Amino acid sequence: MSALKDRLKADLTTSLKARDDIRLRTIRMALAAIQVEEVAGKAVRELSDDEVVKVLTKEAKKRREAAEAFAGAGREQQAKAELEEQSVLEAYLPAQLSDAELAALVDEAIAETGAAGPQAMGQVMKVVNPKVAGRAEGGRVAAAVKARLAG
Repeated sequence: MSALKDRLKADLTTSLKARDDIRLRTIRMALAAIQVEEVAGKAVRELSDDEVVKVLTKEAKKRREAAEAFAGAGREQQAKAELEEQSVLEAYLPAQLSDAELAALVDEAIAETGAAGPQAMGQVMKVVNPKVAGRAEGGRVAAAVKARLAG
C-alpha cells in the first residue's frame, strides 16, 4: 500500500476519535475516490503515491470549482464548506510551485526543445509536465508556456 494512502487511513482514525467532522468527511471522500480509481479498468490494482497525488489533486480542483460555483450563486455556506475540504486535501499534496519556479522550468524546457513561437507549445508542454508533476495546475502551466513562447 502506498505511504500516502496509509497516512490517509491513519488520519481518518485520528479524525474520527477527535470528532473532526470536516477532516473526517474529506478523508472519507478522498479514500473513496482512491478506491474507485483502484477498481477502474479491467483489473484491480494498487495505486502508487504519484497516482494517489493525482487523485487528490483532481478532488481538490473539484472542491475549488464547486466553491466558485456556490459563491457565484450566493450560497456562501456551501462555498465555505468546499473551501474547507480543499484545504484539508491540500495538506496531503506537494507544495505548489511559485511563479518564478514555474517560469524557470518553462525556460529550461524551451531551451531543451529549441522551441520558438506559439505553434511549439505542445513540444514544450510534453517536456514541462513531467517536471511539474502535481506541483502546478495544468492551466497555470499552459498559461506560463504560452506567455513565454509569445514573448
